Formats: sequence, C-alpha cells, structure tokens
Amino acid sequence: MIYPIVAVGDQVLKTRAKDLPADLPAAELSQLVQDMFETMYSASGVGLAAPQIGKGIRLFVMDSTPMVEPDEDDEPTTEPLDASTQAAPAEVPVKRAFINPQMLSETGEQWGFEEGCLSIPGVRENVMRCPDIVLRYEDENRQVHEEAFSGMAARIIQHEYDHLEGILFTDKLSAFKKQLLKGKLARISKGDVRHDYRMKFPTSGRR
Repeated sequence: MIYPIVAVGDQVLKTRAKDLPADLPAAELSQLVQDMFETMYSASGVGLAAPQIGKGIRLFVMDSTPMVEPDEDDEPTTEPLDASTQAAPAEVPVKRAFINPQMLSETGEQWGFEEGCLSIPGVRENVMRCPDIVLRYEDENRQVHEEAFSGMAARIIQHEYDHLEGILFTDKLSAFKKQLLKGKLARISKGDVRHDYRMKFPTSGRR
C-alpha cells in the first residue's frame, strides 16, 4: 500500500511521536514497514518517517543505496529525496527499519549538505549535522541494537529521527532563511506545489 505523504503544515509533523507498544502484533508491524518502504520508493526517497504518512509513532525506514551506489547510466536528477540527493563515496548502503530509536550521541565537526524532504517538495537548503552518531533502536523483530553510523547514513538517520521529534530540516535554518521560505511553505501546505507522488495537503484537502 502506498500512502500519501503529508505536506508541511500538518500538526503531525510538528508533534513528538509516541513509542510503538511492545504488544503491537508482528504481522501489523511487518505490513506497516513494508508499506513505508513501498511509499518511500514510489516517491524516490531514501528515508521516510511514520509522521510523514500521518502516523505519530516512532518508526522510520531508510535505504541509502541511491546515495552511495549511484547508477553510472542514470541521468542527474533534481527530484527531492527525503534527506539528500548527492552521494558520499565509499560508503556501505544501509537499508532497514528503525523502531523506537534513541539518539545516544552525535559527534564530530559538523558539515553542511543540501537536504530536501518529501513533505516539503521543491525546497532544498544547506543543513549542518554531525558526521558520527550512535543510535539505539529495535528492528522488525523487536530486538534491540546499539549501533554507530557515519557519513551519509548518519545524516539520513538524523533527518528521519528529527521527524520523530517533530522537527523539520527547515527548523534548523537561520532566521533569515526561514523568513525567505515562509511564503513558499504556506503555499506548499495549500497544495500549490509541483509534485509527482501522492501527497496530502493539510489546508486544502487536495491529494
């Protein structure tokens, strides 16, 4: 099932997500994860958080393969990915679901990279993030892991983790940049934006 992606302006994107309960049926969780991957791929994304499909729960999926293993035959694209569209060399792709994640550390000298978001089509801005993180999370079998990530994988995870905290990448911009984008974000929330995947606009009812 492909869900419509919720556009900026919806309260679910500004609200801290709740933990998935331990008694959530395994089949229900597996189906949701599968649907989220399908939704992400249909929008050419590399990451997708549950609030972006209107579910205020602490779950996100990612597949950094397009970032770190670009197809040599592919033409350059300007389509927004959920964290970024440029690849860092010599990285191992990360594809998995993260359930009830907890950010344990973010370290290293911050580096800037142009990010976009499936919930904010047509907007890309430079965002500063730490290059190294340690994350505690549950996998689809509800097994707990504590794992270090770096480079592009870390950036995608930080971007998606922010969604679970009710934070958008535009919240990290300077006051000046936010002011410049204010009108454009308002138009996006009304559906006044070009997009090529299913979306749900909070102030218009359009999909």
